[in-house]
Amino acid sequence: MDYANESLSDIVLKIPMASELFRKNRLDFCCGGKKILKDACAERNLNMDDVMASLKVLETKEGISSEETRPLSEITAFVVKRYHDDLRARLPELVFLADKIERVHHDHADCPRGLAALMQNITDELFSHMMKEENILFPMINAGQGGQAGMPINRMMFEHDAHGKDLDKIHGLTNSFNPPAEACGSWRALYKGLQDFEAELMEHIHLENNVLFPRALGNG
Repeated sequence: MDYANESLSDIVLKIPMASELFRKNRLDFCCGGKKILKDACAERNLNMDDVMASLKVLETKEGISSEETRPLSEITAFVVKRYHDDLRARLPELVFLADKIERVHHDHADCPRGLAALMQNITDELFSHMMKEENILFPMINAGQGGQAGMPINRMMFEHDAHGKDLDKIHGLTNSFNPPAEACGSWRALYKGLQDFEAELMEHIHLENNVLFPRALGNG
């Protein structure tokens, strides 16, 4: 199948493992998921043939995502258990590690100065965001009122865009999660943790933006 003119989000729905391929190539399939593949590759100066070849390999291993047919109440419960609960446990440790690295290695040329403050802000914003989803939006969706939830859904998508911009800032401060050769264990643990956080957040936003919200607005 020729995916060149398909959106990134649609490709990930058809080939869920494409999310890892896109993430490694900095192709935004969540907030920027409506962009078509050939345009996204051009913006990143990626070889389109190489990306297509990788998709062909993944295509034989994957089917349509089950999220397309699962009841909406199951999806909202999955989001809370898989993503929200995990982020509440994960983020404070990342803030702690970022602060530690800045304090201990503040004189190092590659020290990610400002990362601790950025991660604290991200934590505050995400905790507030998740609370609004759990207390307002998800109960509406679960009650079959998704068609009336256009305003809160638009607000959540606006905040998702802001989260996506924060990921770009993290890449800039951490040299895309590449610590210096002499980095200590804590520094390496921080960057690995941030890489995992990015992967989780992109999957989280993709599920909401491109599956849950469209289905909820269509009451299905």
